[in-house]
Amino acid sequence: MYFSKGNFSDLNRGVKLVLYAALLILIAGVGTSIWITIAISPEGKLTVDVAAFEVVRAIHVPVVAGILQVVSKLGSVPVMATASFLIVIYFLFLSPFSRWLALYFALAMGGVSGLTKLAKTLTSRDRPEFLGGFEGVTSSYPSGHASGAVVFYGFMIYMIGAASIGSKWKWIVNTLLVLIILGISFSRVYLGVHYFTDIVSGIFLGCLWLLICIIGVEATLRRQTKKEKEEAA
Repeated sequence: MYFSKGNFSDLNRGVKLVLYAALLILIAGVGTSIWITIAISPEGKLTVDVAAFEVVRAIHVPVVAGILQVVSKLGSVPVMATASFLIVIYFLFLSPFSRWLALYFALAMGGVSGLTKLAKTLTSRDRPEFLGGFEGVTSSYPSGHASGAVVFYGFMIYMIGAASIGSKWKWIVNTLLVLIILGISFSRVYLGVHYFTDIVSGIFLGCLWLLICIIGVEATLRRQTKKEKEEAA
């Protein structure tokens, strides 16, 4: 993958700056999520959540809501579970990459599901009343659609970035995947299913877990490459 045969120091300055910036954003986001977790209450609404719903009310259009209901399903449990199963099969039997990816992808998806459920259990935040069309049985905080979408589509972005395809296609496909993540996240607020802060924390929870899993992939493949070199020597 990215670092299995090289070092971070081998990257050019521009790439390093992007990675540093992403790390700083992640740290800031995790810190913000911790603050939100402490600040929210089961019935309480933060100022930013109220403001977000006021914006949504102002721009709410039934046709757009119908489109976003379809987009939202791209982050639903049935869709993600089915797609994850197929991707694990692909990594095991069809992918040119290491079969370790099947394990880490399964760990990524199973782990983010478990972490999100744990966070929901600890917070027990009531669902929003906006639009009043959703009967949620789990806590509103954090958004499982947001965290799951970040890990699932984020892992795909990671894989496509390492694939042997043209940079033009990488940009096109990865941009589409980023838009899907943002679309799923936005749809949850637009449809009145989640508060804005549910989405924020869901996104950063997903980013943090995705980073941990990618580090695991890189470390494992680097160790495997080193072992193969030693055996060949």
